[in-house]
Amino acid sequence: MKVKSILVSQPEPKVENSPYFDIQQKYKVKIDFRPFIHVEGVNAKEIRQQKIDLNNYTSIILTSKNSVDHYFRVAEEMRFKVPETMKYFCQSEAIAYYLQKYVVYRKRKIYVGQKDFVDLSPLIKKFKDDKFLLPASDKLNDDVPQTLNGLSVNWTQGIFFRTAMSDLSDLADVKYDVLCFFSPTGINSLFKNFPDFVQDNTRIGVFGSTTKKEAELFGLRVDIMAPTPEAPSMTMAIDQYLAKVNK
Repeated sequence: MKVKSILVSQPEPKVENSPYFDIQQKYKVKIDFRPFIHVEGVNAKEIRQQKIDLNNYTSIILTSKNSVDHYFRVAEEMRFKVPETMKYFCQSEAIAYYLQKYVVYRKRKIYVGQKDFVDLSPLIKKFKDDKFLLPASDKLNDDVPQTLNGLSVNWTQGIFFRTAMSDLSDLADVKYDVLCFFSPTGINSLFKNFPDFVQDNTRIGVFGSTTKKEAELFGLRVDIMAPTPEAPSMTMAIDQYLAKVNK
């Protein structure tokens, strides 16, 4: 069956040259964007209840743009002046670049990984005497604590924000040929909002093995999968799928 409409469970890209817009033009399909999950900040009182005192840490580990935003939000709420000597360990270049929103880049000690969290290991290992704070969400990938524990460094995880399911009730009567998911929580949100959801001819696209696993736990058939060697991104996977079914 040809695909005429796709719902991507993420915010609409802010860049004009997003591959999603190319797909729209190329295959004349309708693509809508709607986050199935959203982030809610944890307040300073709850951070204190986690026995976290920002004064105690000399290094911050940042795994996402959300962790950057919420670390500095909490610092402001606590009236904590982040010292210029603070070290920042960023999982990727994109996160390090985003850090410039809060600090003068050239004046700070910023260490950048390649892409995966494990790539930060050799950089963190050089500062064994530091006290590391990991401002994270309540949904943290297992590889992060495993990697840090393996390095035998002094680190603390703080839950600075939570992943919550969005209200999608306005989509109750809307049908899409393809639904694209990027996290297990997105799949959970679908069934929390629509407990009686039946897949039928709806194609499901997933990014990541944990998302695929969650989809299958709910009895969904996965039709579009990324990343793979042939399709390292969701847009490439969609493009390749449409090339077959929309001929």
